[in-house]
Order: sequence, then structure tokens, then C-alpha cells
Amino acid sequence: MKIIKNISSIVIVGGGSAGWMTAAMLIKFFPKHKITVIESPDHPIIGVGESTLLGIKNYCNFIGLDESDFMKHTDASYKMSIKFTDFYEKDYGGFHYPFGAAQPPANSISSLEDWFVKRALYPETPNTDFVDCYYPNAALFETNKFTDNRHGRFGQWNPKYHCAYHFDATKFGIWLRDHYCVPRGVEIIKSTVKDAVVTEDGIERLNLANGEAVTSDLFVDCTGFKSLLLGQYLNEEFISYSDMLPNNRAWATRITYKDKQKELEPFTNCTAIGNGWVWNIPSWERIGTGYVYSDQFVSPEDAKEEFKQHLMSDKMIVPRSREEVDSLEFKDIPMRVGIHKRTFVKNVVAIGLSAGFIEPLESNGLFSVHTFLEKLVKTLLSGSINQYDIDVYNRATRHVFQNFAEFVALHYAFSKRNDTEYWCANNARVYDKGMPDLVPSLAVGFADYAERRMFQNVFLLDKGLVWIATGMNHHIIDEITVKEHEWHHRINLKSTYAPVFTELEMNKKRWREAAKKEMTLCDWLEKYVHNKQ
Repeated sequence: MKIIKNISSIVIVGGGSAGWMTAAMLIKFFPKHKITVIESPDHPIIGVGESTLLGIKNYCNFIGLDESDFMKHTDASYKMSIKFTDFYEKDYGGFHYPFGAAQPPANSISSLEDWFVKRALYPETPNTDFVDCYYPNAALFETNKFTDNRHGRFGQWNPKYHCAYHFDATKFGIWLRDHYCVPRGVEIIKSTVKDAVVTEDGIERLNLANGEAVTSDLFVDCTGFKSLLLGQYLNEEFISYSDMLPNNRAWATRITYKDKQKELEPFTNCTAIGNGWVWNIPSWERIGTGYVYSDQFVSPEDAKEEFKQHLMSDKMIVPRSREEVDSLEFKDIPMRVGIHKRTFVKNVVAIGLSAGFIEPLESNGLFSVHTFLEKLVKTLLSGSINQYDIDVYNRATRHVFQNFAEFVALHYAFSKRNDTEYWCANNARVYDKGMPDLVPSLAVGFADYAERRMFQNVFLLDKGLVWIATGMNHHIIDEITVKEHEWHHRINLKSTYAPVFTELEMNKKRWREAAKKEMTLCDWLEKYVHNKQ
């Protein structure tokens, strides 16, 4: 491939959230480039990426978005955590993976490991106590409260940095198009791609349905699962992750609030059921919900009924009636889980679903979009691109994708559910076939860590891995390890750690009392965001 020199024109094929997030990022960093979006006038947009991670804050900061402005136009709410319900065992209950920095007590002996010592010495301590002890905002999201913390009652927690969003991804794309991209000079062609002229250097020309022929220095594929440019025209190999992540479909719908004060929660709730899991994403105007499942174990129609039964069950804050559920509009979405071997090939780079997709657990849909965009901008800033630059980009994005996919798969690895064929098969897949490299990583991450590195810093471990493992009853320190440590060092850990445990309890009580004084999330959004003059 020849070097792509002096890139001055970029064509993005596909609108939606991925296409307009791409256009916004590119026009911000390359305002003199000709940037064009080919947007179908009638193609349906897949609107499932409505729950975000903290990386969306970086994206908004990069392009200079005003939070108070776009939140009003995108049905947005704040998200402080992801809750996982019944993933460990059926009817086990839920635990949180909170956002932000943990805050150990002032007299901490070993940072977050203080709690694991507590759990080993007092086994009746619930796993949920881990988050309560270190995250002041737990007192908020567990009671549907919110604050900007300008008074400092919740320590260093700051929603400016420690909150993500729930929003309507379709509205977000439209808002970026109309209020950010077009005013800065991004051009729009309302048409669809009919065919392409492909040479050894990539795509030479796109022929559109309206008769136009479009050329460009670089093409960005944002055509969703279809992957029109990268997958179909360049025939780039797709690597399926079905052995690791078997869920391949999702039923999605939207429901109106019945008790908004209770149902508008500041977290995404993921509830494991018979053949997959259900997401619950409360945005300002309604709740987005969907059932992610595998059609290897249940037919789409049976999955739809299973989903309906969930919506009518006590797993919902306010269960819906059969009549209400039957009146909903359901959309069945096939999911292509995996990634192209290369996401940047010749003069085509894929962003979003066209590049690859991990199932929606851990809210990764838009994560790959803004993460890949950040790496793309860094690549393009050099002005000219050779094969080395493309190879580095591909290696970096594949690494990010692989790590996240393994992290999602570990949610199933930790599970002890065996109540259905689906969950039994997931356990077998994890340990026997799909993830041979992850089993030793678990041993190193927990058992071996406890033996060799006890009472150092738990941040040496991946934060997300520790939070999910702890919520599902896997602990890096156990009673045997504690007794061994006491024997070798001639100490009594109960007496040594007693002041630390006391402060942990005092912190929890102080944060819970402070939360009682705060507004509900619903009232906060009503006053400061959606009705702000």
C-alpha cells in the first residue's frame, strides 16, 4: 500500500451515534479538512448504546461539549454505577461496580485490602459492604439521591469526573449533527451507497443511489453490523468471539415511568435471568430495557415471552401488567459479536459496530467508539500515514477490544448459576473451551496474589476485575491466609485492624446520614438540568 499523504478529505459512511461522534471528533481536531457524512435518509438506527462509561467524559472534554446543553437535548440522566443482579446465583441479589475513586479511611493499614481482612475475620460481612466502605457515592446511588457535592460531605467524589450518562443515543447523534458538526462545516449527503470501485490501494470511489460519485483520502465505515466498506467491499476477515461470548441477540423496548421518583435510578441495572440478562437504563423521559440472550438455548419468540415475564415480575421496581407489556413495541436485534482482524485497512477505517462489538454487558457500545476515535485522531495528527502507523493502530484497538471482551466474559466465569442449560453451558464454555488463558489469570489475580502480595496495594490488580469478583464472592484474602500471616508475624489482626474497621463503619454511617439531606436524582434533574432556564 502506498503512503496516504496530506489527508485533506474524509468521508464517513453512516450517521447514527457512531457516525456523528466520528464527525464531531474529526472536525474538532481537523477543522480545515473536508469532512462529509453520507447519511441514509431512511435507514433505521440501532439505538442500544444508551448507557455509557466514564470514558464518555473524555470524549466530551476532547470536543468541548457543554454538559448542561447536550443533556437537555438527549433525554440524559446521570449514572454512578452498574448494578449486577442475580449473576452469582439465582435470586442472589445485586452488587454495584461504582464509578470514581475509592476513599480508604485515614488510618488505613493496607488501602482496599483492609476490607478483605475484615471479610476474612468476619465472614458474615456481606459482599456489598465492600463498595459501601470505600465509595461515598454508594450512599447516594443506593437511595436514588444526587448532589454536586460542593459542600464536600462525600469526600473527593465529584460528579464532574465520577459520573457517566444514561441518554438516548439516537438523540445524541442528531444533536451532534445539528448543533456541533454542521455549524462547524461538516457536509451531509442524504443518500445510500450503491456500489464501490475498489483498487489495490483501497476504495477509489463510492457510487451513491442519488447518482453522485464520491472520492476521498480516507473513508470511515460507520455502517453498523453490515460493515459495508471494511467487511463487504474490502473483505476483511471477521473474528467471531462466540466461543467466549455466546449471546447473539437482544429484544429491546422502551417503557414509560409509573413511579419516576423510584424508577429513575442513577445506575444501570443488569439482571441475569434464564437464558441471558436484562438491561434497565433509566433516562429522563423513559426507561430503555432489553433482553440479551443466546438463540442457541432459546428461540426468539420464547425469549420474548421470557422478557415479558421479567417485566411483569417483582424484579422490576414497579412490575408492569400483562396488558401493559403486550402493548409495548419490541425490536429483535441480531448481534455480531467479535471484531475484524484489522479495523484499519488501506484507506478505510471502521468505527463502532462496523469494526466490532462485544455484547452490551458493562455498557461498552459507545466505549469502543470514543476509544477507537481517540486512537484514530492520534494516528492522523502526523499528517501522512504509512503501513506502520496503520499496524500500530490495529494492534492498539485490537488490544483494547480483547481486554474488554475478556473482562465481560469473566462475569460469566465468576457465576455459580446452574439453574438452566444456558448457565451450565456458560460455565463449561468458560473453563473447558473458550477462555483457556483466563483460568490461570484468575489464579494469579486472586489465590496467588493473596499468598505472595498480601497487605500491599490492591490497585496492583485490575480495578474492575476486583469489583466484579468481590460482588460474586471471590476474595483475594481468606481466613487461611490471615491465620498464616498472624502465625508468621506473631500478631493478632483483629486487634491490629480494629481501629480501621471502626472508621470504615463510621464513614458509612456519615455518608448515609449525608445522603438523607440530598435531593432525589429525579428532583435534581428537574431543577438543574431539564427545566433549567
